[in-house]
This record gives sequence, structure tokens and C-alpha cells, in this order.
Amino acid sequence: MELIAAKILVGFVVGVLIGLTGVGGGVLLLPVLIFGLRVPAIVAVGSDALFNFFTKIPASLLHLKKGTVRRKVVVALAVGSVPGSIAGVGLLTHIRSLYGDGVNHFIKTAVGVLLIIIPLLLLFQRKIEESMVNRKPTLKNFAGMSVIGLAAGFLVGMTSVGSGSIIMMLLLLFYSFPPKVNVGTDIVHAVILTGVTGFLHFRLGNVDAKLLIWLLAGSIPGGLIGSHLATRVPMLWLRRILCTLLLITGARMLWPAF
Repeated sequence: MELIAAKILVGFVVGVLIGLTGVGGGVLLLPVLIFGLRVPAIVAVGSDALFNFFTKIPASLLHLKKGTVRRKVVVALAVGSVPGSIAGVGLLTHIRSLYGDGVNHFIKTAVGVLLIIIPLLLLFQRKIEESMVNRKPTLKNFAGMSVIGLAAGFLVGMTSVGSGSIIMMLLLLFYSFPPKVNVGTDIVHAVILTGVTGFLHFRLGNVDAKLLIWLLAGSIPGGLIGSHLATRVPMLWLRRILCTLLLITGARMLWPAF
């Protein structure tokens, strides 16, 4: 019973932080599952992918209703990200067939690298956004967007991290969509990417269904509370503190590799 309560609490806290800061659930939840709840890394990745899928559905429907989604961009990203995800999951399967539980060490190293790169990008996101104002897009074609999707899909397939944060930053760097459209397009595509990734991991037995249910039970009310409090707390400083903690966590994950 205590373990169930801990899982619900983890989901609740992650939900609140997502609502407050907008930082993606994959970045926040995965290290907690691995270090806090001691979930095997490959199961944490699969469960986290499906967690992200379910938690992003309400926001994606809202953005579609508001018209803040570039559907062609979603398709272009998905053309690359879906096969990228399949390749990422396939690589994990191959590594597990060769090294067994050694795949968990590989995942921790990969996640550690991302937990250093992504928080650094998030810390400088506002400056990047300001520098991109009125800038003409440097990539205009379908193929360019698909390459972005391919790279992000591969990373998400291996780690479940980056379905929102990495693609958001790449869209910001290479395209000049309005912020709301950038966010809406990113979220709708993330639903597709995490759905495919989560399904692949589920078929391979890399998802703890009971864990997922308890996490969602906590995250749904947590997300509502976090969104409600977002205008009442110093979000900028909270985001900076959170990114600093993620950097420390990433370094901790990489420590055994050095």
C-alpha cells in the first residue's frame, strides 16, 4: 500500500511541475522512476513513453480546437519520427539480446547525456526565442522537418526523453512559427511519437501497466493544480531550479561511465 501511495505521489508531483513550468514529463519522470522507485531503466523508458502519451492528449485536443497546430508540420515530423522511434526501440532490443541487463546501463548513460543537454537548452530558451524574432526560417522543406523528426524519434525510442523539448527547440531554431503554434504543433506530434514508442515498448513487455495507472492517477489532478498555480508562483526561478536539479541528475547518471 505504501508503494502504491509513493507512485501516486510521484505522479502528482510530476503533474504539478509540468503544469507549473511546462517542462516535459519525460525529462522529469524518468530519473525519478530509475533512481527513486528503482524501476529497471528499460521498463522506466516504456512506462514513461505511455505516460507522456496519455498526459499530452488533453492539451493536444485543446490546441487542435484553438487552431494552433500546423498539421502539415506534424505530418512531416511524424514521417521521420515514427521510423526513428522504431529504430531506437530496435537498437535497445538488439543491445538487450547481446548484453542482457547491460541495456539498462546503456539507457542510463544516454539519458544522462540528454539530462545535461536539455536543461541547458531550456535555461537559454528565452534568449534563443528573443534572437529568433523576425528571423526568416532557414529550413523550409518537408525533408528538413522529417530529418528533425527522425533524430528526435530515435532518441525518444531509446530514452522516451525529448518528444517535446528537443523538437520544440529544433523548431525554434530552424523555423519561425508563432510561439503558440510552435507549442501546439509540438504537442500534437508528441502524442503520435510517444504513442508509437509506448506501443512498441508495450509489445516488448517494457511497460509496467500497474505503475502507469498509479502515476496517471496522481498526475491528472497534479497537472490541474500546477496549471492553476502557474500564474501565482515565480515560474522563472522554479524553472531554473528544476533545470539545475536535472543537470545534477544527468551528471549522476553519467558518473559510472567515467
